[in-house]
Amino acid sequence: MRLKHLAVPALALGVAAGLTTSGSVAAAAGDSATTVTIKAQGTDLSGLVKSSHRKCVDGRKVIVFKQKGARGGGDDTRFASDTASLTMSGAAQWSTGNTGTPGRFYAKVRHIDGCRADTSPTIRASRNS
Repeated sequence: MRLKHLAVPALALGVAAGLTTSGSVAAAAGDSATTVTIKAQGTDLSGLVKSSHRKCVDGRKVIVFKQKGARGGGDDTRFASDTASLTMSGAAQWSTGNTGTPGRFYAKVRHIDGCRADTSPTIRASRNS
């Protein structure tokens, strides 16, 4: 019984120490919000990367995943990627072009220094009849 009381404070101290010394946890709080979108016109996939900071959108790598089964199940495959290019609106546009592949897809931008990661909702691409 006494061991349970000692283990909990020791665990709490270890977690607290890890949070105060970890640079990535502190840096993530100051990162700029970023949004990635995806749309399909037939099997042509494209979207935008948006943020209040230019460095978070212009030249940002966008990775498109083909969803298999339930989202986040670990079996989704990396399908395509593109580099977002700044537009006059201040957002950055990306496109895979016509993939010829129907299915469910989502886009993702990874964390970069000063900019948060984001993942779009899943969309369905289908061949036009």
